Amino acid sequence: MIDFKGSHFERDVILWGVRWYVAYPMSYRQLEEMMEERGVEVDHSTLNRWVVKYAPLLEKQFHARKRSIGSSWRLDETYVKVKGCWKYLYRAVDKAGGTVDFLLTAKRDCKAALRFLRKAIGQHGEPEKITIDKSGANTAAIERYNAEHEADIEIRRIKYLNNIVEQDHRAVKRVTRPMLGFKSFRSAAATLSGIELMHMIRKG
Repeated sequence: MIDFKGSHFERDVILWGVRWYVAYPMSYRQLEEMMEERGVEVDHSTLNRWVVKYAPLLEKQFHARKRSIGSSWRLDETYVKVKGCWKYLYRAVDKAGGTVDFLLTAKRDCKAALRFLRKAIGQHGEPEKITIDKSGANTAAIERYNAEHEADIEIRRIKYLNNIVEQDHRAVKRVTRPMLGFKSFRSAAATLSGIELMHMIRKG
């Protein structure tokens, strides 16, 4: 269980703050105003600390109870701005749109794609097939995984099938857009874990 011991605020207040920030498109100052209207005086910097600390812990707890996903995946990456530079959010969904996994990386290459693939497979096991775009890095990563593990994951490059994950990116981008970029990679990774968590909960 998540330990809230030592906090100056009650557990439910912290969870409200974290949930609202990662669920809806808003800034920390807007959330500070919302909390104040509900009788809770908390600084926006404290709200930031809550999200960075607790969002990854909540996402980890969720993964332990996450329902199984399909064996046909759609894999793609989107862009997230960190300290004024673009970073890469690797994401995968199954053919029904259920989130498989996600990973924020500094680069967009075979090494980053392979890290994501290992993380996703570590959570859910090997898929039968993965649909990607024409990315050479993603192709190389799957081929390397197959070679290393004597696996037989089928690679498909069918544009319209990959629209599922591209459309799914929009729910994440909708929430990150008002944040106007992240100040650090750690903060970005933590916040995105909360955003992805809320998106998964909405999808059931």
